[in-house]
Amino acid sequence: MQSYPVANIDLAALKYNLSRVKQLAPNSQIMSVIKANAYGHGLVPVAQALSDSDAFAVARLSEGLQLRQAGIQQPIVLLEGVISQQELKLAVENSLSLVFHNQPQIKLVSEADLGTPLAFCWLMVETGMHRLGIKIEELEQSLRRLNDSPAISGQLGLMSHFANSDNLNDPRNGQQLAALKQCAVDSDILLSMANSGAILSFADSHGDWVRPGLMLYGVSPFENQSASDLDLKPVMQLKSVLIAIQELHAGDQVGYGGDWSALKPTTVGIVSIGYGDGYSRQLSNNGSVLINGDIVSVLGRVSMDMIAIDITHIADAEINTEVILWGSDELSVESIARQAKTIPYELLCQISERVKRNYHRG
Repeated sequence: MQSYPVANIDLAALKYNLSRVKQLAPNSQIMSVIKANAYGHGLVPVAQALSDSDAFAVARLSEGLQLRQAGIQQPIVLLEGVISQQELKLAVENSLSLVFHNQPQIKLVSEADLGTPLAFCWLMVETGMHRLGIKIEELEQSLRRLNDSPAISGQLGLMSHFANSDNLNDPRNGQQLAALKQCAVDSDILLSMANSGAILSFADSHGDWVRPGLMLYGVSPFENQSASDLDLKPVMQLKSVLIAIQELHAGDQVGYGGDWSALKPTTVGIVSIGYGDGYSRQLSNNGSVLINGDIVSVLGRVSMDMIAIDITHIADAEINTEVILWGSDELSVESIARQAKTIPYELLCQISERVKRNYHRG
């Protein structure tokens, strides 16, 4: 029996989107970003499907440990690095690679007696985002300290992060890239800067390693371009079902606070999904869903487990009729994000664990 709500995850689409990265950046290796439960798609199944990646990137130690426990063999980079001796010990024991972005992290590793050195590590350089990274004037000393440490094996790479790659032709993108390239002007050190937006629009930034994230999941990072415009295939389709139908008279109110009132006789469908499943409350009186091929409106407030929708003109709507929340040609997650006044990243990442993920191959 099917459990609802459900997120159907198309692994064939995921693989296709990885192939698009290879087409766009044929001379770069690929570090697939699967942090935050693979943007809500499921960390381990996504890593297994993206087995052609050269490496994986996650944010935190716990994510790297989960991947190793599942048998993932590729290099795994912890983008936030580690901040304690205990975390460092676990990273070493599980062959995880670190990004260093401040002096305390460099000191922690430089003074550690690890036994087994860390490999495939990176130094984050601050080039204009002002979030994480070593200042450029500290770079030479930081590289020397890490390269001289017996705790590090192999070549260190330099990494930075675009602040505005989703904004096409923003001059700050070129400024940031120039700053990173200048750091390596007299060496052959590996460089990694390109995220999804830069992979798609800024070929000069591809460098040695690209770090695709959002585009792997078939979502456009650009406000005015869709996934299909970019030849990407959506990976997640979020679905649920009608669990009740109400016939309203003019003046009847719907849901908490009575924020929506019927102006005329209206048929209302109750759908089994709510903010407890991660469906954004920002879609109250503002969202759209797809039912029997038609797009209809969300009525009233999104509650913990349910939403109300207008099915007055929907033929054959009945209990157990499927409702698509996003992930179809007619209703993309990008369009729903605009309705919620947020970004697709947030909608995908906040889908909760009580929403079952069903994995299929197209």
